[in-house]
Formats: sequence, C-alpha cells, structure tokens
Amino acid sequence: MDRYSRQILVANIGESGQQKLLRSRVLLVGCGALGTVIANNLVRAGVGYIKIVDRDCVELDNLQRQMLFDEEDVEKRMPKALAAANKLRRINSSIEIQAEVKDVTQKNVEWLVRDIDIVLDATDNLETRLLINDACFKHNIPWIYGAVISSCGMTMNIIPGETACFRCLLPYVPAPGSALTCDTAGVLNAIPTVIASLQSNEAIKILLGDKHVNQGLLVIDLMDNSFEKIPVGKRDDCPLCRDRKFEYLDKKGLSEPIKLCGREMVQITPQREMEVSLEDLKEKLERVGDASYMGYLLRFSVDKYELIIFPDGRAFVKGVSDKETARSLYAKYIGV
Repeated sequence: MDRYSRQILVANIGESGQQKLLRSRVLLVGCGALGTVIANNLVRAGVGYIKIVDRDCVELDNLQRQMLFDEEDVEKRMPKALAAANKLRRINSSIEIQAEVKDVTQKNVEWLVRDIDIVLDATDNLETRLLINDACFKHNIPWIYGAVISSCGMTMNIIPGETACFRCLLPYVPAPGSALTCDTAGVLNAIPTVIASLQSNEAIKILLGDKHVNQGLLVIDLMDNSFEKIPVGKRDDCPLCRDRKFEYLDKKGLSEPIKLCGREMVQITPQREMEVSLEDLKEKLERVGDASYMGYLLRFSVDKYELIIFPDGRAFVKGVSDKETARSLYAKYIGV
C-alpha cells in the first residue's frame, strides 16, 4: 500500500477506502483529451480494473491536449486504447487494464458495461452518450458525463433512480452540423484537464460511497474563469426516467455505417428524422478544410478524406474502407 500512502491519509479514504478502490471496476468510453487524463488519474489512484474503449488512432494534432500520447504513437498510427494501455501499465503494473479498439454501438454497449461499477464518458458525440445513458439506466450503473469545447467544459453525475438522466438534461438532440465540435471551434488543453480531473475525482467519491458528490451540471469557462452550478431535475415527460423506454438501445440513434461495394466509401445515415443547415455547416467547416455548398449537398475535403453531406444528415465518407474511421470523421466534423 506504500504506493497510495498519501491518498490513504485523505479523510474518508483510509486503508479500507483504498482496498475498495482496488476492487472497483471502471469503464472509460473514449481516450482522447478527457479520457487520457481520467485514465491517468484513476490508474495512479489505484482503481483495480479499467476497461478503455476507443475507436480512433493517434494523430499529430492530438498531442496538444491528449496527455498519454507522444510522437512515436503518431508515427506508428497506434490505436488510442492500446497506446494508452501500454503507458498506463508502466505507471501501475498492479492493476488490470483492458483495451478495446472498437466503436460503442447498440450491439456491444451492454456487454461493455457488464460487471462495471461506474462508467466515465470521454467520448466525442451525443449519440454514444445517449446510448451509455440507456445502458447505464437499464443496468443501474452510475455514469459521469463530460464534454469540452474551446475554453468551456461541463460535467454531470448521473445516478439511475437518484438524479436526472442525460435525456432530462438534453431532451432533443441537435441536428448534425448545428453544434460546434473541437475540430471546428478548437479546444484549449487546460479545459479537458480540469473537467477530466473533476470527473475522476467524482468517480472516486461515488466508488467509495461518499455522499458529497456534485449535484446538477457544473459548467466551467477558463476564458473568464467562471464556475457555475446549474440544477438539473428529472423531467416529467422523460421517456427513460418515466417510461423506461430505451430508444437508443433499440436502434433509434445513428444507423450502422454501410461500406459501399467496390469503393473506398462508407455511407452513414441517421435513422431519426432531421434537417441539417448545410449553409451554416459550410461556414464552420471552412475553418478547417475546403467546403463547397451546391444547393442540395455539401462537399468537404480535409487531409485525404472527403465528406459528401446531404440535408437529411446522410453522408458519404470517401477515402476510407473501414466503418470505424468513417464514424469518427462524421462525429468530428458534423458533430453527432
């Protein structure tokens, strides 16, 4: 226990609390700016089992804010989950780290949360968060929402049966392209560190059974150093809290990408009805690549990829042959 001697001295932890952490099991969804900080904190704190799920590989522009990666990971095009796990095992070899290089879908999310004590959200899109929300509510597992953009970040503890759920916070999902993403608005490297540290600290408190956990939505903006706590109550018309309708587990979210035969192109189609403002999306995408609006579709080119986006949110992702990369690009630039 010498490794954790300073932590054991903290009030409400002690040796019994440390033993409890060593028996705890965490699922971390996403291993980017938020996820690398969360994983680093929890591994050093002695959480006994951490399952890291991420679909992406390390890229050069990740190094500005994703703390576990380096230039060698970029050169090798290492999957983020594997690169993180390799470094974390060198930090603390006494705990179990499981790396899963995959997308979180309706097909695997319930398997991923099986035998897990808490889920931490470090993903990059709302569809996955809504899926986590359904799965955690169904299996009575607490989870912690976290998101950052530009200089602003937010986090909220979601405990089934006790707090509002994510759908209470976000009754309606914005149309693709209507919300900013880190790839269109940027992100300071300090804000994910702040939000992820809060998430990991709240996770430790929840795992220890501490009642002094954050209530409601905590919003922080480092540009003006503002900290705001926003109460979030259960909505009377929430289909999940009220009726236990698992709409995202029942495949009401983003449809399975389709590999188009004979071409390096993947089609992604939202299943729910939506309307995208291609003119507004063009203005955002022009900041990071070449975008042209043709009245009925939007063409966007960045690096070696091209996205052809239609008003209903459907998109062709050209220059890719695997579905995971296509979904990642769709989430990065369209924002769902």
